[in-house]
Amino acid sequence: MPTFQYSALDSQGVEIKDEIDALSQKEAISKIRNLGYFPTKVRVRGAAKKAAAAAGPTKRRGAGGRVKVKVITQFARQLSTLQDAGLPILRSLRILEDQQKSGTFKRVIGYVGDDIEGGSTLSEALGHFPRTFDRLLVSMVAAGETGGVLDLILSRVADFMEKAAKLKSRVISAMIYPAVVITFAFAIIMLLMTFVIPKFTDVLTEMSEGAELPKLTQYVLAVSGWIAYRYGWAVIVGIPFATTFIFRIVKRFRMGRLVLDSIKLKLPIIGQLSGKISVTRWTRTLGTLISAGVPILDAITVTGETAGNEVYANMLHNVHDSIRQGDTFAGPLKQSKTVDLIVSNMVAVGEETGDLDKMLLKVADNYDEQVDVMVAGMMSMLEPIMVVALGLIVMTILLSVFLPMIKIMTTMSV
Repeated sequence: MPTFQYSALDSQGVEIKDEIDALSQKEAISKIRNLGYFPTKVRVRGAAKKAAAAAGPTKRRGAGGRVKVKVITQFARQLSTLQDAGLPILRSLRILEDQQKSGTFKRVIGYVGDDIEGGSTLSEALGHFPRTFDRLLVSMVAAGETGGVLDLILSRVADFMEKAAKLKSRVISAMIYPAVVITFAFAIIMLLMTFVIPKFTDVLTEMSEGAELPKLTQYVLAVSGWIAYRYGWAVIVGIPFATTFIFRIVKRFRMGRLVLDSIKLKLPIIGQLSGKISVTRWTRTLGTLISAGVPILDAITVTGETAGNEVYANMLHNVHDSIRQGDTFAGPLKQSKTVDLIVSNMVAVGEETGDLDKMLLKVADNYDEQVDVMVAGMMSMLEPIMVVALGLIVMTILLSVFLPMIKIMTTMSV
C-alpha cells in the first residue's frame, strides 16, 4: 500500500505534517479529513516516484509544445466527465490518449499518464509540460486534488478557458475587417504612387511650360518620386516589420513590457478597451482560482503571472505584499488607482461578505459586457472614419494631378 506524505491544517489553523497509508490519493485525503484536518498538500512517497522523476526529462525530451486552447479545453472537459463518472485518473488519461490523433498532445497525455503511474499527482505531472499546460491550469488542478473535487475544478477550468477564448476571438474578429480594408487601401495607394503618378511628372512639367507647379502637386510628385525611385517603398514596407521586431526585443525585459503597457493604456479609445480586457482577464482568473480553493496569496501570484499586462501584474504584486503584511485586498487595490472605483468597491463588499470570488466573477462579467459594447461602437465608428480618410487621400492625389491642368486651362482662356 502506498504511503502518502501530507501537509494539513487542524481546527486551530496549525500546520500538521505527517504520513498516511492509503490505496489512492483520494482515499488518503478522505482519511486525513476523518482525522479532523484540512489537507493542503498530499503526495505519494516512495522510490517509484523518484525513479519516474529521474527518467522523465530524458524520456519526454522534446515532447511538450504549444497546443491550441480549444484542444486543452476539450481535454479538461472530458477529463472532468470521466472523473465525475468515478474512473481512476490513470485510466481516464489512457482513454483520452487513445482518442487523440497522433501528435504532440497525444504524446504529452501519454507521458502525464506515465508520471502518474510512477507516483506523481496529476498537477505535478501536468507541471512537467509548462508549454502545454499553463500555470493557471496546474494550480487549479492542484487545488482540486487537495480538496477532493477534481471533477468540479476541471469543469471550471474548461468554462474559464472557453470564456477567455471567446473574449479574444471577439476582439480579433472585430479587427479583421478594418485590417483587411486598410491593407488593400494601402496597397492601392502604393501602386498609384509607384507606377501611376510618376508617369504624370513629365506630362505636367511640359504642360506648365516652365511655370511653377502648385505646391500640392509638388509635394505629391516628390513623395511619389521618393517611393518609386529612391526605395521609399522598401522603407514604408519595412517599418511594420522593424517595429514588430523592436517591440519583441523590448518585451523580453520586464521594464520594457511595463513601459509599453503603460503607453498602451494611455492611448485614446484603444487604451480604454485594452484596460477593460485586462481587468476582465485578471478578475476572472483570480475569482476562478479562489473559488477553486487556492489560497489567496498563491492565487494572486498566479494571476499576476497570467494577467497579460505588466501594469496590472505590478499592481497585483503590490496587493500581494500588502495582504501578506496584514492589509485587506480592497485597500491597496484602491490606492493603486489602476482600476475603476467600482472594482475596488465590489472587492471590498466581497471581502466583507465572504464572497470575494463571486464578486470578482461579477466584475469580470460586467467588464466583459462593456468590452462587447465598446467593440461594437468602435466598429460602427471605424467604417465612416476609414471611408473619410481614404477619400481624403484619393482626393489629394487627384487634386495634385488636376490642379496644374485647371491652372493651364484658366491661363489659356484668359
